[in-house]
Amino acid sequence: MTSVSSSILTALGAGSGIDTASLVSSLVSAAKEPKQAAITNRQTLNSARISALASASSSLDTFADALNSLLAGTGYSGTPASNDASIASVSALPGGTPTGLPAQIVVNQLASSRTLVSAVNANQDAAQGAAATVGIGELSLKVGTGNPVSITISAANNSYTGLAAAINGSGAGVTATVVTDSQGTRLMLKGPTGAANDISLTTVSSTTDATTGADLSQFAFSATTPPAGSRMSSAAQPKDAIILLDGVEQHYAGNTIDSAIPFLRIDLNKAAPGTSVTLATTEPTTSMRDLMVEFVDAYNTLMKALNTATSTGTDQSNAGVLNGESSIRDMKRQLSAMVSTQLTATGAYKTLNDLGISTNRDGTIALDTTALDKAIAADPTAITQMLNPSVKTATNAGLAGLMDSVRDNIQKTDGPLASSQSKYKALATDLAGQLEKLDTQMTDYQEQLTKVYSAMETRLSALKATQSYLTQQVALWTKSNN
Repeated sequence: MTSVSSSILTALGAGSGIDTASLVSSLVSAAKEPKQAAITNRQTLNSARISALASASSSLDTFADALNSLLAGTGYSGTPASNDASIASVSALPGGTPTGLPAQIVVNQLASSRTLVSAVNANQDAAQGAAATVGIGELSLKVGTGNPVSITISAANNSYTGLAAAINGSGAGVTATVVTDSQGTRLMLKGPTGAANDISLTTVSSTTDATTGADLSQFAFSATTPPAGSRMSSAAQPKDAIILLDGVEQHYAGNTIDSAIPFLRIDLNKAAPGTSVTLATTEPTTSMRDLMVEFVDAYNTLMKALNTATSTGTDQSNAGVLNGESSIRDMKRQLSAMVSTQLTATGAYKTLNDLGISTNRDGTIALDTTALDKAIAADPTAITQMLNPSVKTATNAGLAGLMDSVRDNIQKTDGPLASSQSKYKALATDLAGQLEKLDTQMTDYQEQLTKVYSAMETRLSALKATQSYLTQQVALWTKSNN
């Protein structure tokens, strides 16, 4: 829709000969562009600061997470090991480092499952093997206190193979196998391990085969009350694994134990009552010297990036985008304090300074490998426990724990970094509002100028009409006098 002002501007210039539409546009641009440029320049700088603060926080996270991941690896924490894997073997579980090692374990009993085997049916033709009939009907299979499942045999699957397939496909967790040897064909069932996982088979319905005499009831079984007509026998009983872990008796349904020691899997391979097996951690394959070298490199990469962001430059045009930003100065201060912070309360070596790390004038750090080698040679166990303790405490959090503490403090919700981020985000909203307000002001200014020049054009047109009339009259007067 054409606005009132544009309609007036289109009509202007008819009487005065002046392009007032262009004049109004030029005057509005002259008033708007400097103010708009000032606001957009501030927006550009503010966006760069928001991005730089987010990058600094992200770099801090990357540094801390990488250090945690590095120290969690077996290269620095050592590999779990057993001094007799034939009895109990161990392996690390993801997510952390095993604690509480070394530990002593005695395997008094392995977990076992109920194993059932059917008798050879004398009425069956041995040559038929797994294809021999078993009878038509329904069995109810139950494991422990779980819900029973239906095992249905019809003419389509009336065989040992069909019965085994129906049991395996029931989802009950029972494995059925058809065994054919020189004695004949039998069905073998094996349930889950654990004393609470006994299995039972109940006959729901059964029709005896008139020709072969096969009847499903022959496969029924109950440990408490053996069903009449059952020809199933138990080859093994369900039992729990029983271990002594540091003298404490513990029972488990399976022979793979994930919960006895945090982040450690124990596989029980053989019962050996009275034999104590030591579960421990091998020495780290990567030295604390390597750790210090990697830490210094990563720390300096982060500090150099912060230095670049806060550099003063030769003038404002090449200064860092976060030059003068107090929150980054606070971040650098807290990072620098790490080298003098106690990692342990005891021993001759308590801080990174004690291991040969010093701070340079630009905030980066340097490693005196000679001093570090001397410290490691003097007390390697103490250095390892100081930097990567097997059990972290408030006074011995380790290098990764210290880095996490510094990160949490820098990124806390009421800290300088969060305050700066909130300040610049609020400024971004304010600057966007200033641009909207400027657009509104310039629209009003254009309307005002249009009205002024429209009124001027009206007066000029009236003056031109008067001038034209007087010219005509003068011409008439001159003609009549002649």
